[in-house]
Amino acid sequence: MENSIITETVNFVKIKLKNAEAGHDWFHIERVWKLSKKISQKEGGEIEIIELGALLHDIADPKFHDGDEELALKISREFLESQNLEEEKIVKVLFIIKNISFKNRNEKTEISELNPVKELHIVQDADRLDAIGAIGIARTFNFGGFKNNLMYDPEILPKLKMSKEEYKKSNGTTINHFYEKLLLLKDLMNTETAKKMAEKRHDFMQTFLDEFLGEWEVKF
Repeated sequence: MENSIITETVNFVKIKLKNAEAGHDWFHIERVWKLSKKISQKEGGEIEIIELGALLHDIADPKFHDGDEELALKISREFLESQNLEEEKIVKVLFIIKNISFKNRNEKTEISELNPVKELHIVQDADRLDAIGAIGIARTFNFGGFKNNLMYDPEILPKLKMSKEEYKKSNGTTINHFYEKLLLLKDLMNTETAKKMAEKRHDFMQTFLDEFLGEWEVKF
């Protein structure tokens, strides 16, 4: 039997993200949701928290809201309260939303009974998997076009050790984004299930980059 709050959340997110940038729209959410459930089948975790975290994780991505990292938490809390979800569960879902981002990877995660680290790791892995492979390549170029960034400039080198603030303000080339983030994700997966899934996607990106740079330099 379908969990009614999951159904309501799906409907809420579809409406909220209508006309969103294509790399961060409902279809991105749906893929992360499906990936989260797939990973959870092997890794366990509290499935309702995992599903809600996946569905709401990009409800207000800070990069589309002037860097505001509190808006998604506010929107999610208001929605979950309207669904009469228990406070303990709301806190767990908000923990996932707050800590999922790549730019927050170096910040210390507080562990407690109300901080569902396993559930965070599962949703985080699902989100990272959707950032790599064929879908990841498509999303990266779509966002680069959305931002009117250069595809590539050999004179602009990747910035490999950016702080959180530097990463948020970075406006480099689309190809550099692979080296600054996407190629790093395989080794940042938390679960064994996601680590295995990431290998093929990572290799596909590397093959694409080899081909891209070879064509750019007219080597073949």
